Amino acid sequence: MSTKHTKAADRFIANKAQEVWHNQTLRFVRDKRDNMAMQLPEWETLRETAHQIKMHTITHLDHYLNEFSMHAEANGVLVHWAKDADEHNQIVYSILQSHGVKKLVKSKSMLTEECHLNPFLIEKGIDVVESDLGERILQLMHKAPSHIVMPAIHLKRQDVGRLFETKLNTEKDNSDPTYLTQAARVHLRQEFLTAGAAMTGANFGVASTGDVVVCTNEGNADMGTALSPLHIISMGMEKVIPDLKSLAVFIRLLARSATGQPVTAYTSHYRKPREGSEMHLVIVDNGRSNMLGNEDHLQTLKCIRCGACMNTCPVYRRSGGYSYTYFIPGPIGINLGMSRSPEKYSDNLSACSLCYSCNNVCPVKIDLADQIYKWRQKLDSFGKADPAKKNLSVGMAFLFKRPVLFQTGLKMAPVINRMPRFFVYNGLNDWGKGREMPHFAIHSFAALWKKGKISGANQKKKNAES
Repeated sequence: MSTKHTKAADRFIANKAQEVWHNQTLRFVRDKRDNMAMQLPEWETLRETAHQIKMHTITHLDHYLNEFSMHAEANGVLVHWAKDADEHNQIVYSILQSHGVKKLVKSKSMLTEECHLNPFLIEKGIDVVESDLGERILQLMHKAPSHIVMPAIHLKRQDVGRLFETKLNTEKDNSDPTYLTQAARVHLRQEFLTAGAAMTGANFGVASTGDVVVCTNEGNADMGTALSPLHIISMGMEKVIPDLKSLAVFIRLLARSATGQPVTAYTSHYRKPREGSEMHLVIVDNGRSNMLGNEDHLQTLKCIRCGACMNTCPVYRRSGGYSYTYFIPGPIGINLGMSRSPEKYSDNLSACSLCYSCNNVCPVKIDLADQIYKWRQKLDSFGKADPAKKNLSVGMAFLFKRPVLFQTGLKMAPVINRMPRFFVYNGLNDWGKGREMPHFAIHSFAALWKKGKISGANQKKKNAES
């Protein structure tokens, strides 16, 4: 049974050049991550420490959120609490409305994507400008991010050049990166100067000080907050961490895991509003409390949004971010989507080979692949199990419980090697769509082992008997 994801993936890989380029680009970022990790002998210790800190924090979230909000308010920050996306959007709009703001300049925030803030504010008559270059490109194209760290990674500079010709009146057929970046800088500078408010996300909230920490490479968050009299921060409640000592661990892991660099160009601490300005912090639940009560999927809340699981995932690299139906793609997106609505996003579960590479690179050791496997076991209870796979499982169970029948099947399997191609590759053979069937060996491993024809088999049997 084809799913929304598989159909979208088919469309993506139909352009073979795009598939190859996307795969190689993301693999390059994964290799940069590996090189950075290998330069730190304590890398695995850092990952384990980050895992322990996050597990401790999310299982004591009430304590750390109270501490964080108390210190933030003591610093002069106005703290708001939002139970869901609607409440978050209403809070943001009411703040902007009370200050008469008509233009909001934003730095990249996956939480505001989650809450669909931009269309909500635009409908209310507020001009929302994304200031992150990748996000601004996509906003001008009326498209969503395809990656949580590199939102426009699926585009080539020629695509951007053509877009800027239309939107920014740049030179025709000029796709030089330096030229395009300069054009974007001139365009965005005017937006910064005329915005009535700036909005940022939050990478971390430090409970012991009330700091909100934002990590960027372009400095757009700092530009917006430095020029605007009003700063609004949207923060998922799971972003809180205990103290600055804990922050040091995550800072060493974040950029290395995300883009293969030692640290982001800007690591900004927002502790209190500038003189004569206001800072508002909106702490958002939006389903996170429900995750806390689910032991099988609790670890999803540890995510620091580095994107390493996407960069290593063979399915994401070859099918692109837009093939996923949840707004966050890749392994972490599969799990977040299922936690949000299993019935709506279950099609994404097919986008996993259970290679466990995501588990191996996650800087906070989220059991991503294990969770995907658990979700798959629950598909039938959601009414989303593939009927063909259910029937196949019944057939395999029947076969495996009958050794004589199973051994007979093994002996007969090589017959397929000599069958006409049209007989093997047809509409009933999903495995044969886009790949070759394995060549069945004349003799099974078990048969060769029993006959002593496998090197070392007899000696091992003698050792075992003695």
